[in-house]
Amino acid sequence: MPTPVLLAMLSTQPPIEGDDALLRLAQSRLGAAGLGGEIYPGSPEHLQRLLNYRPHNLTCTAHLPRNINLLQGTGRATLMEFVRVAEGKLYGLVLHDQLAFAEHPQETLDAFRETDRLLAEVTDSPWVFVEYAAGLEPDIYARLFDESRDLRKLSAAIDVGHVGIHVCRSSYQAQNPGEDVCALRPDSPELPAKIEAVQQATKNALPAVLGLINHLAKLRKPLHFHLHNGHPLSTLSHFGVSDHLSFLQQIDLPFSYQGGPLLEGMFGVSGLRDITRTATNSASPQATFCLEIHPMEGRTPLGENAPLFSHWRDKSNAERMNYWLDMLLDNAILVRETLEQGTDKAEHNASEIDSAAKKRID
Repeated sequence: MPTPVLLAMLSTQPPIEGDDALLRLAQSRLGAAGLGGEIYPGSPEHLQRLLNYRPHNLTCTAHLPRNINLLQGTGRATLMEFVRVAEGKLYGLVLHDQLAFAEHPQETLDAFRETDRLLAEVTDSPWVFVEYAAGLEPDIYARLFDESRDLRKLSAAIDVGHVGIHVCRSSYQAQNPGEDVCALRPDSPELPAKIEAVQQATKNALPAVLGLINHLAKLRKPLHFHLHNGHPLSTLSHFGVSDHLSFLQQIDLPFSYQGGPLLEGMFGVSGLRDITRTATNSASPQATFCLEIHPMEGRTPLGENAPLFSHWRDKSNAERMNYWLDMLLDNAILVRETLEQGTDKAEHNASEIDSAAKKRID
């Protein structure tokens, strides 16, 4: 199969705010690392502007607003406005699934087919990848693509963190009816008594992700992946979600569990290896991996990129952006090493990368 393509978020995210110099910084650093970008337009006009910040000559995608619903004619019309702007310029567009897909499977399949028909009318249309995001049961999500396997420009986007957290919640609730594992926090008074149950539920995340990848790969269509770690106890994202973490991230506990106060994420480096290897060794003809990791607090001096911000008096957010880019690039190294050299080498380098990241924070 073709060499998998690696991308990273090319965006500004809270709490990092500023002007387009932040995007220029991302464009420069991702391009230098050989990474394509996934951009986040709010409208077709915004997409037209953001296309200027693609890393040159590298595959790029765009993640569309979550309110675009393929079940609605207006949603499909809005999608096509983005498609016409992206024609010949982007490899793919990513949009969210909907919980209503499970309630209206035939209408969903009809909407998929109508979307594919519209895409066929565009000479150099991007792929449209429907992301696992709303919390459908993974088998329901997979069945929709089973039954639309003949579509030529519409396929699946597997967000490994979203799938993993959904499985953690379902597994925990099956053993603890009425309880949401993601409502627990590291400082929850009841957590020491429940930590073993939390960890047992978390162990189910990786097998479920690998199973979904193997299932969808059999359709022999390109697949898009959002790669990030997570844990039901995490409170680290500025968006209040339990995932979108670095694969190097650990969860701090205020008590000791199995010899220490730190928990690994759902996947870690070994799980990342299993995910990327499963995706690339499967029957899917093309895999694109996007590192969709949210910013964490930290600053990295701008160095040679300082001239991009010569018009800024306070460079704090520029340094925060640079730190976030460091984190994305660190994870890109891990992905490449899991693909090229296996988990032992990647885990060895993960320790070195993690040490370097901590020095940057200090």
